Amino acid sequence: MVLDNLGSSLRGSLDKLQGKSRLSEEDVEEIVKEIQRSLLSADVDVSLVMDLSSSIKERATEEEPPGGTSARDHVLKIVYEELVDLIGESTDIPLEPQTIMLAGLQGSGKTTTAAKMAWWFSKKGLRPAVIQTDTFRPGAYDQAKQMCERAEVDFYGDPEGEDPVQIARDGLEATDDADVHIVDTAGRHALEDSLIDEIEEIEGVVQPDLSLLVLDAAIGQGAKEQAREFDDSVGIGGVVITKLDGTAKGGGALTAVNETDSSISFLGTGETVQDIERFEPNGFISRLLGMGDLKQLSERVERAMAETQEGDDDWDPEDIMKGSFTLKDMQKQMEAMNNMGPLDQVLDMIPGLGGGLKDQLPDDAMDVTQDRMRSFDVIMDSMTDEELENPRIIGAARVERISKGSGQDEELVRELLQQHKMMERTLKQFQGMGDGDMQRMMKKMQNQDGGGGGMGGMGGLGPFGD
Repeated sequence: MVLDNLGSSLRGSLDKLQGKSRLSEEDVEEIVKEIQRSLLSADVDVSLVMDLSSSIKERATEEEPPGGTSARDHVLKIVYEELVDLIGESTDIPLEPQTIMLAGLQGSGKTTTAAKMAWWFSKKGLRPAVIQTDTFRPGAYDQAKQMCERAEVDFYGDPEGEDPVQIARDGLEATDDADVHIVDTAGRHALEDSLIDEIEEIEGVVQPDLSLLVLDAAIGQGAKEQAREFDDSVGIGGVVITKLDGTAKGGGALTAVNETDSSISFLGTGETVQDIERFEPNGFISRLLGMGDLKQLSERVERAMAETQEGDDDWDPEDIMKGSFTLKDMQKQMEAMNNMGPLDQVLDMIPGLGGGLKDQLPDDAMDVTQDRMRSFDVIMDSMTDEELENPRIIGAARVERISKGSGQDEELVRELLQQHKMMERTLKQFQGMGDGDMQRMMKKMQNQDGGGGGMGGMGGLGPFGD
């Protein structure tokens, strides 16, 4: 994820305090300089960096660590609290009828964001509609229409229309029965007067309850001027940061939040319409610093399981804990994991597994894992229903046939079968357990892992649990 470099750099700086119980003045000076370097290299505005580092220095020098707290953990807590304070609260977006207008430069991701936000509102029980008013960019209408079809939400646009203000007016009328109207406006390559004039006219027609500034995470130092001009023009009530799955620095987006005196509303974390999440400052900074985000993880698991069960009433994940664990169950579990999003994002949400663990892995480790899961899925698609229900009947001849049918090596087929056996054995340990037994086992697993919340109990992660 974007800002990973910032997170890795901050964690590396804090690790220099490892083993220390108290901080000297020199320790504080050094750690503050390291933090300044990390933030500046991430394109965070200089004045913000100085204010933030000053606050961290003052607190680290004056506050006494609680009893039993290491110097590293004490500074980590201070950095966490100061970063959360810098970003501020999440934008208030009530789940009720409203009109939202999106503004931003061309290429910032407005059109994709409009469809993603509509999908998000639809999952919250509201009926959204996207109104595409961009007559400037060729292909804007087609892109918006296709994205909205994928999101399964209402859409209005006029491919022949030349007046964006009239399109906005007609769009509101055509989608009158929608609960939430999301108006996508045109962008330009720069902040031209014509762009500002057009947005102001559209604003006058749609009278949005909220205007959101959409920013590419790679915006850098240019975010400050862009945010100020849009805010002066239509009043920015929140910021959407897009393309967080890239490698951009991302600090400019944090600068924009401060410049508009607003907050972050949504994060775009990938290319599909599902790759959006409501911004929660505590969880975001927690993930950045390698501390996990169990709330976001829980929401992703819940959503992934619901999507996996759609159209398959015969499969119930709770049945896994009651009876046999088949290859069909394993395939469904892998599908649910895939629905949760990229593995590196999921790891970021698990305390003790994000951040530090990812820093130690090779750059292509996550890609290898995703490729492996896809290969396993292809292999299972080449099996018969009988084989999926009863993997024990798969002998050498069947392995050869499955290998040829799937185009995968026989060794990989055997590896899949072995992985299934391991998962089946793990699940059998839990079957028939009461709540008390489960709690005792979890405690035992934590103790075996040294109580650090690390890798001790991760055998159940399935296809990548080695």
